[in-house]
Amino acid sequence: MSNPPNPELLSLNTATVRERWNLRRMIEGCARHGIRGISPWRDKLAEMGAKEAAKAIRDNGLAVTGLCRGGMFPGADRRARQAAIDDNLRAIDDAATLEARCLVLVVGGLPTGSKDLAGARTMVRDGIGEVFDHARSAGVPLAIEPLHPMYCADRACVNTLAQALDLCDELDRSASGALGVVVDVYHVWWDPRSRLKSSARRQAPARVPYLRLAGAHHGPAHRPGMMGDGVIDLPLLRSWMEEAGYRGFHEVEILSSGNWWRRDPDEVLVTCRVRHQTVC
Repeated sequence: MSNPPNPELLSLNTATVRERWNLRRMIEGCARHGIRGISPWRDKLAEMGAKEAAKAIRDNGLAVTGLCRGGMFPGADRRARQAAIDDNLRAIDDAATLEARCLVLVVGGLPTGSKDLAGARTMVRDGIGEVFDHARSAGVPLAIEPLHPMYCADRACVNTLAQALDLCDELDRSASGALGVVVDVYHVWWDPRSRLKSSARRQAPARVPYLRLAGAHHGPAHRPGMMGDGVIDLPLLRSWMEEAGYRGFHEVEILSSGNWWRRDPDEVLVTCRVRHQTVC
């Protein structure tokens, strides 16, 4: 069993309490409960405004571990692909305003009506390449989030850590830290053990801005749940990352419309802190 993680490394992905709180209340809630990191979603950020949010985050002593999300690069035609590029450029600018440690990329699936998976993956590679220089000049690392294969068609055609790291190696050969991956255990825990372990150890300090922790239950309909619920061996995956040199934040993202989203957000944040120490 791993030692308990440093409580100062807990970060809240704001999707966890999105149904009950706006971004200002999320910021204040993190500060109140001693959660030192926050990862806003862009819809809540747009409601508050990036400059106002940045000030509130600084005033409450929080670090922005990531901005969710950019990506969605594949499109049916040149116009759609350019619209995605433009949206990602705006997201990079907002992430820079927040001094975010990365912009999370949920890269996108197949365009409507397409069966060309290889073509979609090419559009992802080309799309990241189009915005990479702007992100680097803005000081905003890009972080590819591989999603479980069940999301391949509509949300993310990058589905394993190995795929994501291959993209990083192709587009940022020097491992400069300007392009990396989000290791979301909910989406990658299923990968064969030997392959997942080798991927987790692969350039972890340079390539991984943060480790995202959640629970997963049986059945494809389930969404990321509270840490410790379900079947994922969180201490094991965390230990692989730390053996590779990872010392970054542990972000919790819960998407649970039938349970945690209905609860008092203060209760949810208390539970996040306790579970981070007892099951991770």
